[in-house]
Amino acid sequence: MKLKVTVFTIAVLCCMQALTASAQGKWTTIGTYLTRDSITKKGYTLIFINKDSTFAQAAGDSVKTRMIDAFFKVYPAEAKKYNKKTTRTVTFIVDPGYKGVAAASDGIIRFNPGWMLRKPTDVDVVTHEVMHIVQEYGYSAGPVWLTEGIADYVRFKFGVDNEGSKWTMPEYKETQSYKNSYRITARFFVWIEKTNNKKLVVELDKRLRAHTYTADTWKELTSKNVDELWADYAKNPVI
Repeated sequence: MKLKVTVFTIAVLCCMQALTASAQGKWTTIGTYLTRDSITKKGYTLIFINKDSTFAQAAGDSVKTRMIDAFFKVYPAEAKKYNKKTTRTVTFIVDPGYKGVAAASDGIIRFNPGWMLRKPTDVDVVTHEVMHIVQEYGYSAGPVWLTEGIADYVRFKFGVDNEGSKWTMPEYKETQSYKNSYRITARFFVWIEKTNNKKLVVELDKRLRAHTYTADTWKELTSKNVDELWADYAKNPVI
């Protein structure tokens, strides 16, 4: 069975490259599944498809409920702050064929059932992935470390149970770089907003979506380039 979806741009966790046309076709093909639920609340719809028999058991039902609850808590909030024009229909697929943790593309997020069952408290994988749908940057908008750093920053800000999953942003180390992406970059953003521009991430996100981001964006927003900011951060990285 196939599900018609609206095509949106690609943002993938654990995969730094855009999908090829062939891979994208496979991504949007749902195929056979065990269950399909459609839930609508306050103008947003989540289609939840399960293709994994193990996940269909009692433990999976509990995780499924948490994932659904997280979606309706964080996605409307992220959309309101960052992109009110984002799609109002999102599809979750619990897919045993997907071997990463989770990934988002074309309004579809695929979750590895093994990971979700082993790490049932890591529900804020949802928070990170739905932000990729909100981002909707398209191709060549900016560096991947920015995209993933923003998504983890949003997980830090909007997460429903980061504490329960023991997810934290790592303390600064000399071996780090702002280009490390994910939590390291997210912490750097938190520091910049504390010490310089409290609207940094909103502005970066806006420019990436509009394809107006350049290396000069940092100076325009903070009066310093990104390397200067990182040097200042290294001197006093307290957040």
